[in-house]
Amino acid sequence: MPEGPRLYRRLAIAEPGGRPARREDQAVHQQILSNKFLIVRMRELLWRKEDCQKFYQEHEGRFFYQRLVEFMASGPIRAYILAHKDAIQLWRTVMGPTRVFRARHVAPDSIRGSFGLTDTRNTTHGSDSVVSASREIAAFFPDFSEQRWYEEEEPQLRCGPVRYNPEGGIHFAAGTGGPGPT
Repeated sequence: MPEGPRLYRRLAIAEPGGRPARREDQAVHQQILSNKFLIVRMRELLWRKEDCQKFYQEHEGRFFYQRLVEFMASGPIRAYILAHKDAIQLWRTVMGPTRVFRARHVAPDSIRGSFGLTDTRNTTHGSDSVVSASREIAAFFPDFSEQRWYEEEEPQLRCGPVRYNPEGGIHFAAGTGGPGPT
């Protein structure tokens, strides 16, 4: 059994904005790397309105729901599967408070404090629990096998050494060619 604390996964999203290479995307990516997250998978995609509605269905009926759905379907997003021994809480800290006004005052160096515009357009999203991480990862990475990752990739990533591939935007265990089939 590999040494060290188990790595936990979470979904992180860099929300739509001016593309193709907006400053916020690079800042989010750099925050991920600076905070020692491992990028397990990454993809850029256009999210259909129907996908947004399904993803945010728990908020249906709330005053911000329609605005959120329209915004998330307005342009390309970047979705990540991140891994870290404290993935959920650390990413929440790096993102900062959901409410941009609060983020600017209590966490001005956070992603939302630096780049958030409104509570709906707050630059980034992250899973709030292990259960939601599994559900949300499946929505963006339907071919990703959580079980296979924990059996094959996670032990190698946890034991190191790990390399980052800037071309593919992901980390992989040194000595392998990168992640296997999902």
